[in-house]
Amino acid sequence: MKSVGRKDTAPELAVRRYLHARGLRYRLHVRDLPGTPDIVLPRYRTAIYVHGCFWHGHDCRHGSVQARTNREFWQSKIAANRERDERKATALRHLGWSVQVVWECQATDAAMLAALVGRIRRRRMREADR
Repeated sequence: MKSVGRKDTAPELAVRRYLHARGLRYRLHVRDLPGTPDIVLPRYRTAIYVHGCFWHGHDCRHGSVQARTNREFWQSKIAANRERDERKATALRHLGWSVQVVWECQATDAAMLAALVGRIRRRRMREADR
């Protein structure tokens, strides 16, 4: 488990490539923001987290896999990850940021990524109208 990377994972790279190809420019792993988001779009005040399905307890087939050994440890670890994710997202929202989560299983789904880009751009349009 120690060899599992935190940055530049394949799902994260796929999302970054998609965003960049659509003209969205971003910063990576901004430590000044709560939770150090994977992708930050300052112009849109949007933070994107690319979560691994297993590590953050997604309800897909990858996230619903149960560890065979040391089950209690893994269940409490994943529950703590989910609680921490929510705390960090709430802190970002209080600072006026939009928080988007892309799950590992969705990172190559073009329709889902197109919807993500749409949400990001609509937020910018709403703020421009104010």
